[in-house]
Amino acid sequence: MPTHTLTQQFATEYAKGAVPGMIRAIRTIKRANNLILIGALAASYLHQAHYLASLGAGMFAWIVPGVFDLAMLSMLTITQTAGMAVDAKRAAMKILSVVVVISAAVNFAAPGPFGLRVIFALVVGLVAGVEWVAAKIRPDFAAIEAREVEVITEVRPKGKLDPDVARARAAKAAATRRAKQEAADEVARTKAARAAERAKARADKEAIDQSELDRFLTQGRVELEPSGAHRAPEQSMIRM
Repeated sequence: MPTHTLTQQFATEYAKGAVPGMIRAIRTIKRANNLILIGALAASYLHQAHYLASLGAGMFAWIVPGVFDLAMLSMLTITQTAGMAVDAKRAAMKILSVVVVISAAVNFAAPGPFGLRVIFALVVGLVAGVEWVAAKIRPDFAAIEAREVEVITEVRPKGKLDPDVARARAAKAAATRRAKQEAADEVARTKAARAAERAKARADKEAIDQSELDRFLTQGRVELEPSGAHRAPEQSMIRM
């Protein structure tokens, strides 16, 4: 039976707990982000509501800020959801920009010291930033694979990795990189082809519309010219 050093045993146990630990870390970070998001939205909402109430907005002082905060969350969800249509993400980004600017402006316009007004305006940006970061939390599988190779290399006797294993892992990593690049290139080509198709369809529709308009105008002129020729003799007979 092969003899394992303490370092090799530790590396084995560490590798077993790496994935569960990473999953726990991702869940913890997302929960913390959700708490930050709730706190920031609550602070922004109450601050805006109190300010609008002081201006005499009545019950609308508590409705309008909630509508803006919900719109912000909705637009952020659209922009950060994988597989969402590009047009939907583009439209959501425009609406999100408008909502963030308006919400930040209301927070800044509220009475109080200048520093406090700046902090409440920045809270709105924190809402967008936290959601943006939360949507990007995911494992970096390339880095995990590279770290795995490093750990195996470090715990090998004499500090060397078996050449065949090293070549196989290097080939696998290269194939993964090529596959990712090819997938990205394919997505770019697909987007370009779709854009070209949409542009061609618009151009064809405009050409058809212009052709129909020209034909309509031509027929109108043809119909008017004979009727004018018939009226001319009738008018000359009346004069006689």
